[in-house]
Amino acid sequence: MIKNQYLKELAITGTCASKSANKKPDVLKIQSWLNLFAQVQPAAGTATAIDGDFGSSTELAVKNFQKAKGLPQTGVVDAGVFSQLSMPLQKAFTAPGAATGLRGRIVELAHVHLGQHAYELIINQQANTGPWVRSYMDGNEGTDWFWCMGFVQAIIDQAASQFQKSFKTLMPLTYSCDVVAIKGIEKQLLITNKALVANPSLAKPGDIFLLKKSVSDWYHTGLIMEVNGDSLVTIEGNTNNDGSNNGNGVYKRTRNFKKQVIDVFSIAPLV
Repeated sequence: MIKNQYLKELAITGTCASKSANKKPDVLKIQSWLNLFAQVQPAAGTATAIDGDFGSSTELAVKNFQKAKGLPQTGVVDAGVFSQLSMPLQKAFTAPGAATGLRGRIVELAHVHLGQHAYELIINQQANTGPWVRSYMDGNEGTDWFWCMGFVQAIIDQAASQFQKSFKTLMPLTYSCDVVAIKGIEKQLLITNKALVANPSLAKPGDIFLLKKSVSDWYHTGLIMEVNGDSLVTIEGNTNNDGSNNGNGVYKRTRNFKKQVIDVFSIAPLV
């Protein structure tokens, strides 16, 4: 894979415990995963401050995580415990697949990431943060780092690499919807909303949808899972139940291309 930041998110430099000489980046990772676990199992009692200080509250949150996972409740995070904390990310980026074609593999992997509950966090009053965001955004994070395109390219990269292909032959590595849309126009790969309405079969699973605001402004993106009538079934990052372009996680949604201006970038040359 070209986008391999996820590997840095799967390890800490040493064992962390209360009243020990812990490294702040390691503690921040631990606290982040404790909070991500809390989003999936809110009753577990693992939500805690993300401040880089392994104090008594973090220790208790670790013990609660260990209890929930059936591990010895030591309150200490070694490599083994951290592996359990970060397991969702590992599963998402190393998932074996059954699909034999690139489009099918993209659809398959998008569902895998969805199933591992890829969410952002708020750290130091900054949205768009945490290990999932950094993995999709090559280490970048923070309020200004909208990550919908980072998610799209990570999934396509992961799928393409398994077929010994590079997504960069199709489009540049970017976090910008505009850059991808303009590249689509240049390569005659952008299916306009008008063309899509006239012939929905032009859009295929694995293609990229782009929400359009004006003539030269596309503001949100995701992956097409299927086309059903005048709607697209999508999996997209940095959205929410309202379909925001700056939401909190990866969601599976439906979008009506007769009610929204949606263009589609075809990945056909990569297939």
